[in-house]
Amino acid sequence: MRGFRFLARLGLVAAALFAAPPGALAQELRIGVRAGPEAIDPHYMALGNHAAALKNIFDPLVWVDENLQVQPGLAVSWRPVNDTTWEFKLRPNVRFHDGSPFTAADVKFSIERVPSVAGPDGGLVIYTRSIVGVDIVDDLTIRIRTNVPNAALPQDMTRMFIVSSRIAPDSKAPEFNSGRAAIGTGPFRFVSWTPRGDLVMERFPGHWRGDAPWSRVTLVEISNDAARVAGLLSNRVDFANYVPVSDIARLKRERNIAVFQGESIYTFILYPDLREDMSAPAMRMITDKQGNTLSRNPFRDRRVREALSLAIDRAGIAQSVFEGTAVVADQLMPNYMFGANPNPQPLRYDPARARALLAEAGYPNGFRFPLYCSSDRLPGDGATCAALGQLFARVGLDVQVNAQPRTVFFPARTRGDYPITMAGWGTLTGEAGYALSSFVHCKREGGRYGAFNVSHYCNEELDRIIAEAMGTLDDAKRRELFQKAQDMAVADYGQIPIVTLPTVWAGRANLTWTPRADEDTLAFFIRPR
Repeated sequence: MRGFRFLARLGLVAAALFAAPPGALAQELRIGVRAGPEAIDPHYMALGNHAAALKNIFDPLVWVDENLQVQPGLAVSWRPVNDTTWEFKLRPNVRFHDGSPFTAADVKFSIERVPSVAGPDGGLVIYTRSIVGVDIVDDLTIRIRTNVPNAALPQDMTRMFIVSSRIAPDSKAPEFNSGRAAIGTGPFRFVSWTPRGDLVMERFPGHWRGDAPWSRVTLVEISNDAARVAGLLSNRVDFANYVPVSDIARLKRERNIAVFQGESIYTFILYPDLREDMSAPAMRMITDKQGNTLSRNPFRDRRVREALSLAIDRAGIAQSVFEGTAVVADQLMPNYMFGANPNPQPLRYDPARARALLAEAGYPNGFRFPLYCSSDRLPGDGATCAALGQLFARVGLDVQVNAQPRTVFFPARTRGDYPITMAGWGTLTGEAGYALSSFVHCKREGGRYGAFNVSHYCNEELDRIIAEAMGTLDDAKRRELFQKAQDMAVADYGQIPIVTLPTVWAGRANLTWTPRADEDTLAFFIRPR
């Protein structure tokens, strides 16, 4: 994949138009997805599966292409007016699914409703946290004011989905789920949704990119990987995401199936909870081998965190769980991203040194803890979790692995119910500030920084560097600061990277698809040959 190029101020890039081929407009498409949306309100959650599903119905203000390059979306151009103000010019002649025109009022309404409708993971606050005001200049011009300089605001707006300002101001997830408020400008309009089941959509004629090639699209949630592949082979679905790597060779032998492989933005990361208060229920789960609660949190000791990292055979996981298609992760995001170190210091696998560090920290016999992860969010999540449990056992740690459905895992994780977790993180904007400010920076009230810091990790010097980078408009200086912060974070083991995932789709041989780094499966871009 081409390296990420920071294009925040190049908003005049021409939009590609995708005209549907003649004769293709009456077809239907069924897509098997590992995880569908959590609701139909696009502002409810920031989870990748949620955003990917709803991007079929709601357009973002700024588009991002398959290589994480920012492109015109509902905004056709953008520019900084001053250090804390960005101006966005909006696309003319765009209409919502109810026929009403898209204007600056809809952008203002959408941004301002985000804090009041956020779900269990904080919703889209992660993208709007720096915004202090939205000013309408005219129907097709809007200015967004931030409390500090934010060079990445156009990147943030790639996940800012626009809803109609004509819906009831107090509309929340139930109104969207029923369809009453599910009014977007996307290439498909909402028909119906069954939680953990089917999301049915129909073509929206006159979409600004051109008509979609499918009259009707159904996202069929099939969380079991084998069942999803079986659904493709049995014609239950025409296309499927998150194909297990173990099935790639078999599917490639099928004459009627095409396989599409690409790089992913998702990295599995281990998040030890560094809270000091051992009276919290989650922290009481950390015990000695006899089940006695410890008087202090061992994860607060850097030597213990380093031991966890040294115990992880990243190359072994990449090979055994992902059959060599995953990439060893030596930092918190893929190396090609803006602000990542292109040549990070390798994280070693050294179980002998891990045991020595545990003894040095006062745990010569190890200790016991449960490790929690999702079982149905990303490919290999449960298997990677199980592998970690086995690897930690080799250095004397007694680990109970708990792989849970995402609907159980993520809300509990957000509440702080678990002492250590493993989950995938996708740097959706393609630049380091998104990750560093979200889960490395100390957690702050109001959600501007540390919104996803489930580790309760806090390093004031690191925070200072992250904040300086986030407020720097000079790209070269910002990249340098992000790389410094990234190296510091990895060296302190507050969060521990494991592997970066592959991403694999499969579909009928008469379909074409360009793999996306963000893993979004977008029906508009699945094309008949």
